[in-house]
Amino acid sequence: MSLSQRPRRAMRDLLRGLPVFAADLPEFDAGAVPAEPVSLFTEWLDGAIEAGVPEPHAMTVSTADGEGRPSSRILICKDVDADGHWYFAANGTSRKGRELAANPHAALAFYWAPQGRQIRVRGPVRAAGAERSAADFLARSPGSRAEALTGRQSDVLEDPADLEAAVRAAADRLTADPGLVAPGWTLYAVAAAEVEFWQADRDRRHTRLRYTRDGAAWARERLWP
Repeated sequence: MSLSQRPRRAMRDLLRGLPVFAADLPEFDAGAVPAEPVSLFTEWLDGAIEAGVPEPHAMTVSTADGEGRPSSRILICKDVDADGHWYFAANGTSRKGRELAANPHAALAFYWAPQGRQIRVRGPVRAAGAERSAADFLARSPGSRAEALTGRQSDVLEDPADLEAAVRAAADRLTADPGLVAPGWTLYAVAAAEVEFWQADRDRRHTRLRYTRDGAAWARERLWP
């Protein structure tokens, strides 16, 4: 029986029966952490990479339009700097770009299931500038640049052949001009106002630590699970 054919109770039982936090979970001493969140993020990221967590740089990016209606998608984290900025890139004409223009705030979430760890970031968003945005675009693979150069993200696709033709035309343009940058391509910086580190516990006594920006410094506090 396929998932679509399951009765409601069977679906509920299926979901409730799936294992959670099945692997060995790492320790997290919330009383012995750095004064700012970027160092702890780096430590956790290094641990995820060493543990072989797939795509640990992938994160959920949530935005909202001018009426407060949210949308989410998975993007790649491009950088994190010492001042507490998390970076991602997108075309400014895309849905996320339009939403950020109307409501320049975002929430980010990393989830590393094998370790039972989440990192949540939220704060105002700004464009990192034309030079850095162009550098990000030119660092992408040729195929990614050609796709981005079509400039049609999130538009309705009536015929898949149109996509193939547009990508081929964009690839030809890049061959003729390797330094070409897609108009509107933007590297965005999330200036973290809050960063939460969440460590799972099988008994649901999860450890939660939140950093909150306080001027040039950071305040730290434990949260109930």
